[in-house]
Amino acid sequence: MRGLLVELTRLRWRRAVLLLLVAVVVLPALLLATTAWNTRPMSDAEIDSLLSERYAQREVARCERRPEQYVDYSGEAVEPEGCREMIAGWYGGRQTLRPAQELDGTVLAASTLVLALVLLLGTTFVGHDWNTGSMSNQLLFEPRRGRVWATKAVAVTLTCLLLATAVLSAYWWGVTTLASVRDVAVADGVVGDGYEQALRTGVLAGATALGGYALTMLFRSTVATVGVLFGLAVANGALLGIVGQTTQRWTPPLNVMAVMQGQVTYYDESAIAPECRFGTAGPGDDCDPERTLTARDGGLYLGSALLLACGASVVSFRRRDVP
Repeated sequence: MRGLLVELTRLRWRRAVLLLLVAVVVLPALLLATTAWNTRPMSDAEIDSLLSERYAQREVARCERRPEQYVDYSGEAVEPEGCREMIAGWYGGRQTLRPAQELDGTVLAASTLVLALVLLLGTTFVGHDWNTGSMSNQLLFEPRRGRVWATKAVAVTLTCLLLATAVLSAYWWGVTTLASVRDVAVADGVVGDGYEQALRTGVLAGATALGGYALTMLFRSTVATVGVLFGLAVANGALLGIVGQTTQRWTPPLNVMAVMQGQVTYYDESAIAPECRFGTAGPGDDCDPERTLTARDGGLYLGSALLLACGASVVSFRRRDVP
């Protein structure tokens, strides 16, 4: 516990780490403010300007006469008094805030941004110790390398997990509160889905920071870790371009998306019967190339990779000489 408090203090006093921590809070807040501004309700003057064309006025009249033929973003029939604003949105007006769609839009964007920042935080935190040579000094006070590795890992993982969960939960609370203020209906279960997504992403953020930390302890350089991760990202895109969608199931981005969103769908034509490609499939053949990847499957994939990285990092730190 004493060592954990020391590492938390060390983490708090790193200027680069502090900047990243501030960025984890500020950037999602700016994204939320931008979303609120871009989805603000249109004034009557703006609606009149957008509906000044003859075709737009005809569409509004048709909608007000037969509103049951029009549906809003939730799939329900639009009310006659809502026709003007809906048609104005078709003609270049601002869209209404839609919490259910925000989960796959700005909330997902904020989550991805947080994951990238905590990854850099995990690498920067321990990369400073290797760059300055202070790691050897730390081992003079605590010679048990396994305990040093674990204490640093717990400090960075716990910090990123709690911070990411709090920030993303606050982001989603801001979206739902904004929808409530604007009298935008939220479907049943959507609010809970948003907080569950924030919790899953928070846990993933802690694991991401731990992965960055483990790789930096293995390579003993922040630059090397970032270079390896960038190389893997490029190789992932190149592999998809060469082989196609058959390897998509085993790509890290898809598994990360599955954990964040609960599940994702992807296409794998290699899984369908050969008869489907030649048009000779029977009624019993499965010709649907769409597959579903759950959060559990994605978590097992990412957890295995994280366990491998941590194992290699611990073995390397305990056996290699520390300059």
